[in-house]
Amino acid sequence: MKNANSKWLYLIVLALIWGSSFILIKKSLLGLTPYQLGALRTIITGVILFAVGFMSVKSIKRHEWKWVILSGFLGSFIPAFLFAIAETEIDSAVTSILNSLVPLNTVLFGFAVFKIASTKRQILGVIIGFIGTSILILKGAELNPNQNYLFAGYIILATCMYALNVNIIKKYLQHAKPLSIATGNYVAIIIPAIAILCFTDFFNENTFAHPEFKMSIVYLVILSLFGTAIAKVLFNTLVQISTPVFASSVTYLMPLVALIWGILDGEGFSLMQGVGSLIILLGVYLSHKRKR
Repeated sequence: MKNANSKWLYLIVLALIWGSSFILIKKSLLGLTPYQLGALRTIITGVILFAVGFMSVKSIKRHEWKWVILSGFLGSFIPAFLFAIAETEIDSAVTSILNSLVPLNTVLFGFAVFKIASTKRQILGVIIGFIGTSILILKGAELNPNQNYLFAGYIILATCMYALNVNIIKKYLQHAKPLSIATGNYVAIIIPAIAILCFTDFFNENTFAHPEFKMSIVYLVILSLFGTAIAKVLFNTLVQISTPVFASSVTYLMPLVALIWGILDGEGFSLMQGVGSLIILLGVYLSHKRKR
C-alpha cells in the first residue's frame, strides 16, 4: 500500500517538473544554440549530481556499469540535444505532447526486446492515451501551420531512447540505488558534453554579448537542477517501485502542465485539445487500474 501511494506521488511531482521543462528549454534557446543548451544542461546537471552523489557510485557493481553508461546516453545525453533541436521549430507544448509516445514505445520495446510482459489493460490504456495524444498533435498542427513538423522526428527518436532506458533500468538496474544510477549516468556523459561545448563557439564574445544570454543561463540552471538532476533520481526510484509502463506514463500527464505554460506564453490551445487531454487521463487511469 505504501508503494501504491508513493508511486502516484512520484508520478505527479515528476509531471509537474518535467511538464515545466519544455518551456524552460524554449526560454533557454533565446540566448543559446541547441547544441550549447544540450551540452551545458548535461554539464550543469553532472556537477550538481557529483556534489551530492559522487560517493554513491561506489555501490554500482562492475557488471552494472555497462548498463549505467548505456542508460546515461539513451536517457539523458542524446535526448538533451534532440529536444533542444526540435524546439527550434515546434512549440514547447506540442513537443511535450509528442513526448507522450514514450509509454507506447515502452510497452513495445519491453515486450519485443526485454521480454517484460504487459497486461491487456495496460495495452488498452496505452492505446487510449495514444489516441488522445494524436488528437492533441493534429489540433496543434492546425493551430500552428507554419511550424516544421519534420522536426517531430527528433522527438520520436528521443521517445524510443527513453523507452529503452526505462526498460534497462527495470531489468538490469533494479537493485542499484537511484542516486547511484543518476550520478553514474553523468560520470559517463559529462566528458562528451564538454567536448561538444568546446566546438559550439560558446566561449565566443558574441555569445556572452547576446541580450538574452544571462536569462537563458538562469532558465538552464533551473532546468538542470529540477528538470534533470532531481527528476532523474525521482524517476529512477519510480521505475523501481512500480512498472516501466507506469513510470513512463508520466509523459501522458506532462503535456497538461506544458499546455498551461504554453498558453501563458502565448501558444494556442483549442477545445479539441482539451478533449484529447481528458482522453489521455482516461488512458493513464485504465493502464494502472488493478483487476479485482
